[in-house]
Amino acid sequence: MQELFLGNEAVARGLWEAGCRFVSSYPGTPSTEITEYAAQYAEIDAEWAPNEKVAFEAAHGACIAGARAFCGQKHVGLNVAADPLFTASYTGVNAGLVVAVADDPGMHSSQNEQDSRHYARATKIMMLEPADSRECLEYTKLAFELSEQFDTPVLLRLSTRISHSRSLAEPGAREERALKEYHKNPRKYVMMPAMAKERHALVEQRILAQREWAETCGLNRAEYFDQTIGVICSGINYQYAREALGEGASYLKLGCVYPLPERLLKEFCARCDVVYVAEDLDDYIEQHCKALGLAVRGKDVFPLLGEFSQNLIKKAILGEEPPHPVAALQPPPRPPVLCPGCPHRGLFYALKRLDVYVSGDIGCYTLGSLPPLGMLDTCVCMGASVSGLHGRNKANPENARKSVAVLGDSTFIHSGITGLINIAYNRSNSVVIILDNSITGMTGHQQNPTTGKTLKGDPAAAVSLEALCAAVGIGHVAVVDPYDMKAAEEAIKAALAAGEPSVVISRRPCALLKHVKHNPPLRVNEACTGCKSCMRIGCPAVSMKAGEGRAKAAIDPTQCVGCGLCAQMCRFGSIE
Repeated sequence: MQELFLGNEAVARGLWEAGCRFVSSYPGTPSTEITEYAAQYAEIDAEWAPNEKVAFEAAHGACIAGARAFCGQKHVGLNVAADPLFTASYTGVNAGLVVAVADDPGMHSSQNEQDSRHYARATKIMMLEPADSRECLEYTKLAFELSEQFDTPVLLRLSTRISHSRSLAEPGAREERALKEYHKNPRKYVMMPAMAKERHALVEQRILAQREWAETCGLNRAEYFDQTIGVICSGINYQYAREALGEGASYLKLGCVYPLPERLLKEFCARCDVVYVAEDLDDYIEQHCKALGLAVRGKDVFPLLGEFSQNLIKKAILGEEPPHPVAALQPPPRPPVLCPGCPHRGLFYALKRLDVYVSGDIGCYTLGSLPPLGMLDTCVCMGASVSGLHGRNKANPENARKSVAVLGDSTFIHSGITGLINIAYNRSNSVVIILDNSITGMTGHQQNPTTGKTLKGDPAAAVSLEALCAAVGIGHVAVVDPYDMKAAEEAIKAALAAGEPSVVISRRPCALLKHVKHNPPLRVNEACTGCKSCMRIGCPAVSMKAGEGRAKAAIDPTQCVGCGLCAQMCRFGSIE
């Protein structure tokens, strides 16, 4: 019986049905829910790792031990896992190993728009790309079979629309699998140069066998209707093309995007008058077709930027605009903001008063770059705030008196610790502010090694940030509550003046955590002069309300959590 599945939920179901025993991931939108759903199955040991590299290495270790294993991340997370991924292509597997990567065309929640298909070609690891929830479930199961058949990890490429849309899939039973026996084999698993040379030769032979498989597998299939137009596509763009063109075109749907077939592509192009390659981001499939000498159209009509849609494909191929003007309307912009009561707001306002350079990082607090706070100068990748600040202060030591780095507790564990070690070891006068909101906030409240709980909610050892910072050589460590803006400002001032590597821990739980108790909402009394000082912190609960004479401040009681930041801004005592 079919059920409605979220794409990520269907992948998790596929893991369970395939007999997967171990899952290790780091949360990252749009991939997070795979691991959260997997954790609901008692037969799967699912965990959050400190970062994607650790997660992949743990999953790889589990598969060598004989358990089917999985690792999931978003596209930029695969960058972090790339080091072991390249070598795991050489070692191969014992039991099956599946690695999901969720791309984010359109950058709904990401700092870049990279195309992970290049990793498949670069690592020479097979990659499957499902087009709906049914295929998410089926391809996940198939990926384990292919992993063991070809002795390789297998990449499963998702995208934001596939991961976060719902469609029908038919759940099945779990296939219990005993642990595969491990046999000591240094020539397979110890990648010294002599062994690696042997394994590389096997990888090239494996690709030839996989390419032949790709020619006849059911994942790559031609659908012939009107052959005046042919469309080569994969993933969500297959759905868009079918909706846009219907039976007015023929389709070659590619479910295996590495290695790509050759004979199948040549046959399809020979049978269609004009062939388009509809792929978002890079011209990955298009270049493969052109290398085969096939005359296809692609990025000459389709964009290299953003995600596709039914209307975009129809316009590019048929030149048709949306049939109704409503379809072309765009909703009014609604920029993201820090939530009411967000502990980062008070800290950022303290930084604004100090007028410092802020080396930023990946997390909720990246929103501190937007007006009216506007207190981020850079944001590159996880952990770059710490390392970047060190480089800035080494380049010009005078910067140290007016520069800080900010990153969250989970981001610090992910990639900030080594940067802090570098600061302590190479002695830059740098101030790092750890925004400890007691959770991994941006991706939806996942546990991390500082929270004292595992993914499944079991008690765990909690990393002490203070002890860790001291252990790596930081002599000046201060802890402050960011709801007290004056105290936060003084703590930062003291760290900047310390003349040594320093850490300030801004500690206050995320206002959205269920267990956090809030004060009653504040209100504005008659003493308000309409000076707008309370608007400077950018809280969504505070607005200006027109009335008789000058507009006055107003507080929405349904949003206010009583944090008191706006009251600290008011010089007239009008907020109580």
